[in-house]
Amino acid sequence: MPGIDECLLEAMALPGARGAALVDWSSGLALGTAGDSPVGDHETTAAETAELARAAAEYESFAPAPDDPGPTGPPVEDLIVTTRTGYHVLRFVETSFDSSVFLHLWLDRTDGNLALARHRLRALAEGLVLR
Repeated sequence: MPGIDECLLEAMALPGARGAALVDWSSGLALGTAGDSPVGDHETTAAETAELARAAAEYESFAPAPDDPGPTGPPVEDLIVTTRTGYHVLRFVETSFDSSVFLHLWLDRTDGNLALARHRLRALAEGLVLR
C-alpha cells in the first residue's frame, strides 16, 4: 500500500499529468505535492481547491438520498473541473479518521486522458495509506 509520496508519483505518471497534491479540505493545507501548480504555488492551489471540495462535500444537494444504503465515507466520489487548457480532478479519499482528504490531479487537456485519470485516482485513493 503506497504512502503519500508514492501515490503522488504514480499520479504524475499518468499521461498529461502536470501536478498532483493530497489536500486536507478542512484546513486547506497540502499534505504532499508533486509536479507543478496551476498558479505557481502549491499552497495557494490547495487552499483554493479545498474550498471547492468543502462545498461539494458539505452541501445537501450533493448528499446521498436518505434511503440510500450505499457505502459510508465522503458523499462525493470526485469532482471534475474543465478549463480551456486542462482538467482538475479531485478524488475524495476515505480514511479511518474524518475523511476530509482528497487527491487533486491537474491534467493537460491535450495530452491527458480523463477517463484513465479517474480510474487510476480511484485505485490510488483506495490503496493510499495515511498515518
